[in-house]
Amino acid sequence: MRKDGQVVVAGDGQVSLGQTIIKAKARKVRRLGKGDVIGGFAGATADAFTLFERLEAKLEQYPGQLMRAAVELAKDWRTDRYLRRLEAMMIVADATTTLVLTGTGDVLEPEGHVMGIGSGGNFALAAAKALIDQPLSAEEVARRSMAIAAEICVYTNDNVVVEALACDK
Repeated sequence: MRKDGQVVVAGDGQVSLGQTIIKAKARKVRRLGKGDVIGGFAGATADAFTLFERLEAKLEQYPGQLMRAAVELAKDWRTDRYLRRLEAMMIVADATTTLVLTGTGDVLEPEGHVMGIGSGGNFALAAAKALIDQPLSAEEVARRSMAIAAEICVYTNDNVVVEALACDK
């Protein structure tokens, strides 16, 4: 989400396999490139790390151009036989742009500067939309939204990691 000159990406730590919690403190959010891009993932962990590596390579190829790097990754994701089988989604953001990337080739900019992905994504999204107008920082809104999602969704926990950047909006 973006609010008051800050963009944040928050993620829980739960990795599930069916109905079993495999890991409770995974780090699904991280800095990419030279630290000027933050990203988070939902879906298969190994697939997401493959996508993070590919996006970092695109960011090296197109420095300072997150949109271009994301579109190029999406093209590869749709056309490369290996990448097509990856089951993950990503949210990535820099100082000016926030994007959701999917395996169907979507490169989407969220409306209202708020987006959620993954099992608890819709719960966190709804909570963030309700809280965004409150006198809270972007990080506080993200943390409270994730806490609400963790109370509702059995595939989401409260081991939240938040990465933040200063932004234009």
